[in-house]
Amino acid sequence: MTDLLTIENIGSLVILIFLQAVLGFDNLLYISIESQRAPQHTQKRVRFWGIIIAVALRVILLFIMIHLIEKLKTPFFIFNFKGFIEGGINFASIIFLFGGIFIIYTAVKEINHLLSNEHLDCSNSDINKKSAIKVILMIVFMNLIFSFDSILSAIAITEVLTLLIIAIITSGVAMLVLADKVTGFLERNRMYEVLGLFILLIVGIVLLGESGTAAAHAMHDKSLQIIILDYPLTPMPKSTFYFSVIVLFLVEIIQTQYQKRLNNKLESR
Repeated sequence: MTDLLTIENIGSLVILIFLQAVLGFDNLLYISIESQRAPQHTQKRVRFWGIIIAVALRVILLFIMIHLIEKLKTPFFIFNFKGFIEGGINFASIIFLFGGIFIIYTAVKEINHLLSNEHLDCSNSDINKKSAIKVILMIVFMNLIFSFDSILSAIAITEVLTLLIIAIITSGVAMLVLADKVTGFLERNRMYEVLGLFILLIVGIVLLGESGTAAAHAMHDKSLQIIILDYPLTPMPKSTFYFSVIVLFLVEIIQTQYQKRLNNKLESR
């Protein structure tokens, strides 16, 4: 135990917890939005069990990846169609590709649902709600998709299993504490749900970009990067992603404040 309490390990643990918190933002947002698709009386329970099961599976995924990291990073197929598609794909490429496509599909579908008359008519009822079990499974599935990137990043920082598990459990506790609050905020401020869905849309695009360089980064071989029609498939820089999120929030806040002032001015006439 005393071997863990070194300055290096403590520093690594602080970095890991910070990393899990930053990378868990989009995960928490998805949990808050998806849980609202369950019947009203089950939503809190859905968030709780969805997070608990997801964290447990994340620890199991950590064990698997530590033991199979070398095999998982090796490309199992290399495209060599000049001018059409080139590069290699590994296990991470597949996870990021299908995860990105699924998140984009989910975000577009929910945005379309919010704009429909059906949403306006049934927003406060359990009509067309998903079952609690289905929502829990979706939360667990998407948590694993989001976790894959964060676990790979965490293993790059340290391979001390105890520190990795502590960081994962800490992020899970944080999600349990914040999930209800974030969901409550979205329910009181419905316009931010649209904002959240657009953020998820960007997250899906980020994951698609990650799929293009996963094999190249793992093998440290630039020739494995996916190139489609002579255009490299590259991920959006994290700084660009967070800048885009901040801009979206600022636009929404400014627009909301402007609309309130405009309404007050019209009412005072």
